[in-house]
Amino acid sequence: MYERFYGLRERPFSLTPDPAYLYPSRVHKEALSHLRYGIEGHAGFIVITGEIGCGKTTMLQTVLRSLDKKTSIARLMNTMLDARELLQAIMLDFGLEPRPDATKPYLVRELARFLVDQRNSGRLSLLVIDEAQNLSVSALEEVRMLSNLETEKSKLIHIVLVGQPNLRDMLARPELEQLRQRVTVSYHLEPLTSDDTHAYINHRLKHASVGAPLTFPRGVTDVIHQYSRGIARMINVISDAVLLYGYGADKHAIDARLTREVLGELGLADPVDNAADEATPELPLRAEATPAPLAHMTRELPLTAPTPVSFSPPPMRAVTASAPQPQSRHVPQPQLRTAAPPPVAATPPARVVVAPPTHYVLADPKPRSGFIDWWTRVRRAAFGTPRPAPES
Repeated sequence: MYERFYGLRERPFSLTPDPAYLYPSRVHKEALSHLRYGIEGHAGFIVITGEIGCGKTTMLQTVLRSLDKKTSIARLMNTMLDARELLQAIMLDFGLEPRPDATKPYLVRELARFLVDQRNSGRLSLLVIDEAQNLSVSALEEVRMLSNLETEKSKLIHIVLVGQPNLRDMLARPELEQLRQRVTVSYHLEPLTSDDTHAYINHRLKHASVGAPLTFPRGVTDVIHQYSRGIARMINVISDAVLLYGYGADKHAIDARLTREVLGELGLADPVDNAADEATPELPLRAEATPAPLAHMTRELPLTAPTPVSFSPPPMRAVTASAPQPQSRHVPQPQLRTAAPPPVAATPPARVVVAPPTHYVLADPKPRSGFIDWWTRVRRAAFGTPRPAPES
């Protein structure tokens, strides 16, 4: 699906054990050395343990593929067997055809004859039992009895037990003391370190690339290591999903944010980590957008000083004896005009803008009451104007 998009000839993180993709980390080199030493040194029992998915099967296939054609190999993958079924399965994998109605002593005799013939022809017989932690105590004892098949100088069959860490706990039982004493080579495969995870991922990408290889930056591989705990199978699962999601998002470069999104989809990442990673880029955007509404409101609502109220008395006229002039009997009343506040634009709910206070301007200033009384007395003396009727 994504091979052509990233320039790959095949999927680099397939879960199928492929010796071509084995990364020679420190622990894998040591485990390979122990296996080769045990097989070439004709040791009795070889025990290799490791966490689930740490690469035991891939490492085992690498060793078996390097053996020459003078080695006859019987490899058992299904170990949910009792003692008799285990013996029959070993014979079938060596190419023998045990009779269904044959008794157990007859089966042991037929297997011993086959092993002697292999030794006489200069061939080595190797029995590899994968997932050995599933064997019962009686089945393990049956395996131990097979190791008694030997000549005066060497064993007729060499046995490799590969399993999970609880295989070591099983071999520590008191009833398996005789089997434990025959183990000559033992090694426990540890998970990959952060540095090994970075090299492991890019090693597989480089091996699968047809041109310039795609690489995962250190920040991405550190995140993958954190949630895979250095287990090779989990690294493959996460890395394959990252490439698939990157292809769907049309991203040629893989970053840590995409990796965390993939981990969230796989149910491996903490949701808090994703929320914090997504919220960080948004903070500058909210900070830059805050001053804009405030500046806009400042332009629309300028603060002005209140209009001062001033008063100037009218000029006095000279009093003469000429005929009285008609005067207006209407005395203008002062009016109050309220200066309407300017329209306030809608403001965002997060900002509060206070409109400037409303100012009242006196349109026609009213003379002081003392001056009105004085002017009325002068007018009456000059013109005899009667007091105006009070307005309703």
